[in-house]
Amino acid sequence: MEWSEAVKRITEILSESKIGVLSTSHNNEPNARYMWFYNDGLTLYAKTNDASPKYDELKDNPKAHILLGFHDSPNHAFVEFYGAVERIEDQGTIDWLWEEADQKFFDSKENPHLKALKITPSAIKIMNDDEFEDVKLTL
Repeated sequence: MEWSEAVKRITEILSESKIGVLSTSHNNEPNARYMWFYNDGLTLYAKTNDASPKYDELKDNPKAHILLGFHDSPNHAFVEFYGAVERIEDQGTIDWLWEEADQKFFDSKENPHLKALKITPSAIKIMNDDEFEDVKLTL
């Protein structure tokens, strides 16, 4: 399997899937929650509140595991991301991620508690895809 083909398939899954599960660890205890993800190539981004427990968890342990995909399709393809999370306060990134639906959680994109998470993958595994069975990219 060629690298470019695997990257193309991962990008396809990411374009179809925005809601996934972010798993972190705090005090040796796993913690998972649903998040809305955005991608720039193979790098993922998510919005968060700096008062949420995950924000502090990621300061202490920036490693994360993300499941993204698994649509009601013939093979239920999804990806597993393993990577490092960086807490982002850059307003330009927050502006890029902002959607009108975010007003349910934040009064505006200038809300001081609205932050972004940047997940840089160390490995990505394609799951449940007959053409890409057992494909794992180590980055």
